[in-house]
Amino acid sequence: MATKQEMAELDQMETGSNHPSLAVGYNINRDPGGPGICAFILTLFSFLLILATFPLSLCFSVKVVQEYERAVIFRLGRLLKGGARGPGIFFIVPCIDTYRKVDLRTVSFDVPPQEILSRDSVTVAVDAVVYYRVQNPTIAVSNVENFSHSTRLLAATTLRNVLGTKNLAEILSERETISHTMQSSLDEATDPWGVKVERVEIKDVRLPVQLQRAMAAEAEAAREARAKVIAAEGEQKASRALRDAAEVIAESPAALQLRYLQTLNTISAEKNSTIIFPLPIDILKHFIKPSKVDKYDL
Repeated sequence: MATKQEMAELDQMETGSNHPSLAVGYNINRDPGGPGICAFILTLFSFLLILATFPLSLCFSVKVVQEYERAVIFRLGRLLKGGARGPGIFFIVPCIDTYRKVDLRTVSFDVPPQEILSRDSVTVAVDAVVYYRVQNPTIAVSNVENFSHSTRLLAATTLRNVLGTKNLAEILSERETISHTMQSSLDEATDPWGVKVERVEIKDVRLPVQLQRAMAAEAEAAREARAKVIAAEGEQKASRALRDAAEVIAESPAALQLRYLQTLNTISAEKNSTIIFPLPIDILKHFIKPSKVDKYDL
């Protein structure tokens, strides 16, 4: 049986509603004169034929659709009132009725890679994934010849149009925003077809090889520049620390001897065979013969 939403949309089509999504497409009320006497005679003849061949005619009249399917019935080429049938059992008149099953499950498809020229004149190849479902089987059958193929073509075109307004940096960093923009645009465009676009995801962005090398070289140069700046800052901090240490040692001569002993302790812990002992010049001053200039000074 048809849902309340499908019945309401079908009533809007019959009454010529001004809803933008139903303004174009099939309108069941285009022929105000009705089916006519010929259609009435054919319908009566078909029912008599069903009664005459009962119960054999049940094999051709009784149809079943699954829980996730709906059946749109046309009688003598006209959309049957009442909306789509299903799920479950429904009846048709074999001679004058035709029907088409519509799957309501979510369908996903890959958008083929599109060669796109970005706003900053960079050529990239982008592909995406689109998820959609049919929300109104009656409109999907009557308003568009092939809603699945039309949605695929529209997705490829929308991908090119949306990414053509972005530069390369935005394409690489704002995928979620681009996906949301595409989803809104596709959903608005497919609403007159009875199709609901649920999700759009950007899969991959492929750059030319030369551009990849240029970006890698740029990134490497930026990292080297940051490393040099960090090393220079470290040298500056180390020189300031050495200056402060020299000032402390100058104020306390015993600090130099303590530093010397600490250095010896560190060297001896490594089991070295050779140890260099620094000897202060002040100790050797008494053993050096004074020069003539020093004697005159004395």
